[in-house]
Amino acid sequence: MTRFPKDFVWGTATAAHQIEGGNVNSDFWLAENVPETIFREPSGDACDSYHRYGEDIALAAELGFNTHRFGIEWARIEPEPGVFSRAALDHYLRVLDCCHAHGLAPMVSLNHWTVPRWFAARGGFEREDSPDLFARFADQVGRHLGDGMAYVTTFNEANIQRVIGSTFHNPKAAPGLAAMKQACARACGSDRFSMVQFATSDEIEAQLVESHHRAVQALRAGPGNFELGVTISMAEVEGVGEDNQAEAFENDLYGPWLEVAKTADFVGVQTYTRYRIGPEGRLRLPPDAVRTDMGYEYRPEALEATVRFAARRIGRPIIVTEHGIASSDDTRRVALIDTALEGLERCLADGIDLRGYVHWSLLDNFEWVLGYGMRFGLVEVDRTTFARTAKPSARHLGKIARLSRDHNVDAMKG
Repeated sequence: MTRFPKDFVWGTATAAHQIEGGNVNSDFWLAENVPETIFREPSGDACDSYHRYGEDIALAAELGFNTHRFGIEWARIEPEPGVFSRAALDHYLRVLDCCHAHGLAPMVSLNHWTVPRWFAARGGFEREDSPDLFARFADQVGRHLGDGMAYVTTFNEANIQRVIGSTFHNPKAAPGLAAMKQACARACGSDRFSMVQFATSDEIEAQLVESHHRAVQALRAGPGNFELGVTISMAEVEGVGEDNQAEAFENDLYGPWLEVAKTADFVGVQTYTRYRIGPEGRLRLPPDAVRTDMGYEYRPEALEATVRFAARRIGRPIIVTEHGIASSDDTRRVALIDTALEGLERCLADGIDLRGYVHWSLLDNFEWVLGYGMRFGLVEVDRTTFARTAKPSARHLGKIARLSRDHNVDAMKG
């Protein structure tokens, strides 16, 4: 067995809106609660992590991790245009301090898809001046939080519009989505409502790229000595048959973001599955394919493939910033982790500059339009009491992380 480096990043990931609860000034909160919503249920109190973050961080440390990835919520920090909440910034400063107190390096996401509702109602990232506003937000974050952050990423899965357009587009869902956004616009007294997850790359990608670069400039101008990265949703892309369209599919999946990542301190690889591409495009899964609860192919080997792809095409240090499975059977999560980590060991043995593995997610949380039915967490959360219960997979991955830091290879085998 190849030893993971002693300073390897081992962590778990969360997102602000999915765990904090009560994110009332955000675009998603509004979209979840209009009568025309396409969400199965509203986020509500989520995991109440806005108040229970100390418990979550202490648990992550006790399990054996050394890094904690979490999001800060723009809608809390700037609830109205140009009005910044010192109380919200101080809250996230306490989260950072709590991470350090428990020996966890904080990995901060500036944007995990949610934005202030005022920003969505003015056109979101469709507006040409949106990079100015995002940079202004990043500047505030850097000034107040910069000294406490170890890693920062700008947009979570910066290519999410391409992912949804290339792989999950459902024409039958379009009318419902349009009705929901129209209802949100009316509620805001606007004629538009643009949401990151539900926009198209043609509408917002140029502004997202510029927003990323402007945010990097703003953060670099402030205090702190952190690494700045960009996370990309990646899938193993396998060409099938002669004249397959795998290369064209990859180009459409990633767009400009591979080039953007070449300017970053690290690239965050986020992988869940594989796509098989034939001459006519993406192939359907066969009826006997093993699937996750989300319905896509169970493919733990995909992570090794995407790490190798990132190393080959981007050439920057790599941190796996998300990888996991939606499953109510925790033994499948353990099996996924073991197979995926074996692949990462092979990457390290081949000299790939792989620096960490961050599992999605620490908690069973709010899975966007699917509500609370999808269980990605290493830790179960009681929906009534918010009690946290570590699953066997949490102990399993935490043990690997702890033992790898001791370079105790024989113990890892056991």
